[in-house]
Amino acid sequence: MRRWVPWWVLALLFVVLPVLEIYVLIQVGQVIGAWWTVLLLIADGFLGSWLIKHEGTRAWGALQEALQQHRMPARELADGALILVGGTLLLTPGFLSDVVGFFCILPVTRPLARAALTRFLTRKFLSGPGAPGFGRPGSATVGGDGARTRQRPGPDGVVQGEVVD
Repeated sequence: MRRWVPWWVLALLFVVLPVLEIYVLIQVGQVIGAWWTVLLLIADGFLGSWLIKHEGTRAWGALQEALQQHRMPARELADGALILVGGTLLLTPGFLSDVVGFFCILPVTRPLARAALTRFLTRKFLSGPGAPGFGRPGSATVGGDGARTRQRPGPDGVVQGEVVD
């Protein structure tokens, strides 16, 4: 089943956030001047580019090391995703997006962003069709739309087999 993004999320992303970015740019420009604001945005872009390259290289090395050690690279993949999102936000002109981008990229704050990402994904996946108890025969479940359903017990609930030593 395909899930649509609520209209208010799209309005927030494509209307409210750009208006807030413009407002902050104007306010900063009034305080330090237009040319200093432009210079600050350019310097911020260069700093962001360098940081993306530096942290991206570290994340890539950590991912390769985890794969060589034959362990699941969950932390490394989350870091890579956060660096990708943070880098995109840093390269977007605006100070608010830069704050969120730095939060995702900096090694000091990335563990907090990783924990928030983990909580979000855990909540998302544990409340969906693949969740424990979801869709099992005889279990009361809550679907993505919040409707409670009860499924009938059937042959799918038991796997026949024998233990072999």
